[in-house]
This record gives sequence, structure tokens and C-alpha cells, in this order.
Amino acid sequence: MKEPADKVTDAAVLDLDTLNFAKGNGLVTVVAQDATSGALLMVAYADRDALVRTLVTGEMHYTSRTRGLWHKGGTSGNVQRVVSLTADCDGDAVLARVRPAGPACHTGTFSCFREPALLTDALAMTDSIIARRAADAGASSSYTRKLLADRNLRLKKLGEEAVELAVACSDQDSERAAEEAADLFYHALVALRATGVSLADVRRVLATRAL
Repeated sequence: MKEPADKVTDAAVLDLDTLNFAKGNGLVTVVAQDATSGALLMVAYADRDALVRTLVTGEMHYTSRTRGLWHKGGTSGNVQRVVSLTADCDGDAVLARVRPAGPACHTGTFSCFREPALLTDALAMTDSIIARRAADAGASSSYTRKLLADRNLRLKKLGEEAVELAVACSDQDSERAAEEAADLFYHALVALRATGVSLADVRRVLATRAL
């Protein structure tokens, strides 16, 4: 298939000519990773045609060994928007860092992998979910959307959660302190998102201070 000259996304930094499709009988292995949390989402295969379509559309396309070409989320809406595509040293595998619009697994779970340790950053996952809620005007019934739409409410909740964490720490109640910290972090991420700040922005500040 000839590679189209238009609609190529920023992900088109991957040189398909460097990939070793012959080694896998026309396929390369693709590992999909959540670009925000670092969680492993799924492992699939892609031929050259699938990767060309991925580069052109900016959304992941794969090659099923039984069904052929398929657009991830083309039917369910759970598309995977490409952030970057990187080949391994042998050119027979590609790491696809993506922003998933929904579950990666056909069973409806976030990841095809069951080991919780693979979900490497729960805080980043929470921030990613908040970002999706913020972008989805149709999710008006969600608690996150309610907070995003009401400045006074989200600031009130932020203050309340901070006080509850302080009380739990004062009482030396470790279990409740962990729960209150989780609540505070969530409400802080929502308040930051409403201000146009993401977890990545906070991490950059922390990294600068650490250096």
C-alpha cells in the first residue's frame, strides 16, 4: 500500500522501512502503553498496512491473525490515540504510547493484563480519567463533571478533604489517613484540571526542585 501524503500525524516519526516485517511473517509485535500512567494495555500485531493507517489517522490500527486489519475502537468507540511509536533494537516490535478513550480489553477492563502491579501509576490513571471527564460534555451526571462545573463546590471539597486528612494524621489513624489522602489527591487533581494544570505539570515542578 502506498503511504498517503496527507493527514499524517505527529506520530509519523517511525520509519516503517526500519521495521523487520519478514521476521514475523509480515507482522511486528505492538505493545500498547497508556502514555499518561505508563500502564500496559495490550499486546497485538500489525502489518505495514495497519501501521500506515495508524500514522495517517493518529489512531491505532492492528492486524488480527484471524480477521485481518482492524481499527481499535472503530466499533466500540474505545479508540487509542497515538502519542508516539517507537521501534525496538531488532525492529520487530513497536511500543505504542497512546491515550485510550476507553477500556483496552474486549472484556471491558482497562488493561488486558490482570496483574495490578502493571497499573504502574494510579495517580496518573486518576488524572487521565479526570481529563476524559473534562473533555466529555455528555458526562454531566458524573461527580467529576459536577465538580468541574462548580468552582465553589470543588474548592469547598478541597478544603474539607485537607482538614479531614489533617485530623486523621493528628489521630495517628494510618488507615483513615491513607483514605483521606486519596480523597484529597483526587479533589486536588480536579481543581488543578479546572485551572488548566495537569499532573504532568506538577511533576515537572517537582522534578525541577529535586534537581
